Amino acid sequence: AGQWVVIYFYPRDDTPGCTLQACDFTASLKDFEKLSAVVLGCSPDSSDSHQKFINKHNLKIRLLSDPSHRMMEKYGAWGEKTMYGKIIEGVIRSTVLINPNGKVAKHWKRVKAKGHTDAVHKLLQQLQAV
Repeated sequence: AGQWVVIYFYPRDDTPGCTLQACDFTASLKDFEKLSAVVLGCSPDSSDSHQKFINKHNLKIRLLSDPSHRMMEKYGAWGEKTMYGKIIEGVIRSTVLINPNGKVAKHWKRVKAKGHTDAVHKLLQQLQAV
C-alpha cells in the first residue's frame, strides 16, 4: 500500500526470455525505486528455483512463487496460449501496474521480454507526471 507495484508474470526461471526480462528489471530497479515503485516477478517455479535463479544472475528483484496458479489466474496470466503452433495451457507473459491505492493502472496482457521494462518505466513516469 502507498506505492506503485509492478508485477510481471513469466513462464520459467533461467530460460532465455525470462532471464532477459529479470535482468532488465534488475538493471532498471533503481529507476523504478526513484518512482516509488516495487518490482515483483511471478512464476509457477518453487522458491528454491527462484533462489538459484537469483544467485546465478545476481537479481535484485523479488520473485514470487505461484505453483497453484491462483494469483496468475486472477491477473489473467494463466490460460491458453500458442506455443510452436500448438495450443497449450500455461503462463501468459504479462505485466500489471498497480497504483498506490491498489487499483490496476495498466495491464499488459501479452508482452515480449525484450524492451518491455522500458515501456513499463516510461508509462510509470507519465502517470506520475499527471
